[in-house]
Amino acid sequence: MSLSLATSFRTPSLIASLLLLLLLASHFPQRSEGKEDDEWENFKEWCIADEQTPADELQRAMEWACGKGGGDCSKIQKGQPCYFPDSIKDRASFAFNSYYQMFKRKGATCYFNSAAMVTDLDPSQGSCKFEYLP
Repeated sequence: MSLSLATSFRTPSLIASLLLLLLLASHFPQRSEGKEDDEWENFKEWCIADEQTPADELQRAMEWACGKGGGDCSKIQKGQPCYFPDSIKDRASFAFNSYYQMFKRKGATCYFNSAAMVTDLDPSQGSCKFEYLP
């Protein structure tokens, strides 16, 4: 008798908990297969150099991103649109972002031995446009 009494008291709270869970779940956006959801489409990220990283570390990380990493660093060469501003931080940011955008869907990160960070603010300046790939 006590078992059935205890069970009857738990059932309403279990049902209430499940209803609350369903209500909460209905408030999160759902992505549908094969369609771009406007909420997700507007969320953009770029990879830039961390301002606190010493120049020699940025240089090493940039050389890796442009070399073994496989990033496209052609736009930061002399005479190209992203050569200026002529600073290691700006050129490293472009190199890091190039690598990150190209390979993030394959698991790449914006780490570069702690020399970089992700931002949601477009770092493009003047004629130097930082690529974003969804």
